[in-house]
Amino acid sequence: MRVILDCDPGIDDTIALIYLSALHHEGRIEIDAVTTTAGNIDADQGAVNAAWVLGQCALRTTPLAAGVTTPLKYELTTTPETHGPTGLGYITAPQRFVESDWDALWIDSIERGTQDLHLIITGPMTNLATFKRLHPHHYARLQHITVMGGAFNYPGNTTPSAEWNFWVDPHAAKEVFAAAPAPLTVCSLEVTEKMLLEPERLEGIVDKLGAFPMAKKLPEIMRFYFEFHEEVGEGYRAQIHDLLACEIALGTVLFDAPLTTIDIEADSELMRGTSVIDTRGIWERENNAHVVTTADIDAAWAEFERACGVHARFTNGGLAAIRHARAED
Repeated sequence: MRVILDCDPGIDDTIALIYLSALHHEGRIEIDAVTTTAGNIDADQGAVNAAWVLGQCALRTTPLAAGVTTPLKYELTTTPETHGPTGLGYITAPQRFVESDWDALWIDSIERGTQDLHLIITGPMTNLATFKRLHPHHYARLQHITVMGGAFNYPGNTTPSAEWNFWVDPHAAKEVFAAAPAPLTVCSLEVTEKMLLEPERLEGIVDKLGAFPMAKKLPEIMRFYFEFHEEVGEGYRAQIHDLLACEIALGTVLFDAPLTTIDIEADSELMRGTSVIDTRGIWERENNAHVVTTADIDAAWAEFERACGVHARFTNGGLAAIRHARAED
């Protein structure tokens, strides 16, 4: 299985990168590319952050590029109050040059075949909508797309009705769902807000990571995220949306996702980014999404903790230790 992660790191995107890199080291997936979009932070800073995390995960040669720098129509809004001034809480990644040929990376992956290629989007859908415009033939070949976004018959986290990723660039989301190459799997707040990380679990994760370099960095990254959630009344804990979206995309956790039709309100100031689901077929449109309604959250955390053990073994003994562990499984 091959993966393109299109992200806006961002603290929960960072956790997702840690998870995907563990599966890459195991040989369960191949990370074809990581691209960034403007959302939690700007696309260039996101690429700097992703490069640093990949380096910490011993994946310094993973193809990486910064994507589109602004939403299709609205001005970019970022979230320093949520993810920290540079997107990594109280940590700042060292600056570096990042490439910007993100669409070339996507094309390279698509031309290798799309049956086993999974595009996972954990930020706004700006890159995907732009790719549709620039490369319609390649866009039409995408078969497996999973996105974190939306709030269906559920309170938003940015406005009373809108989730952040869809609010940042609602025109991109609307454009993609209007011409989806195949039904997208959509991980909305209804499910992802249940993926809660408590301080006690974080301590256990750090222990499982052992000598893995990110073990020393995670507490300071997560402390900012815990404090934000406490300030907005969610308690001293954090919602790790993007990790769950990755596990759902790869099928490493059980979930339910009925096929349906959705649309996004893009132009109304009051309802900007609101995602609407047509469960009764009133629109008489073709189904364009599998909207995730339930997921096994306990199993999702167990799977991530297992992946943390992979990083610990890789740090201590390299690939031989991981392959030996897989053989024993």
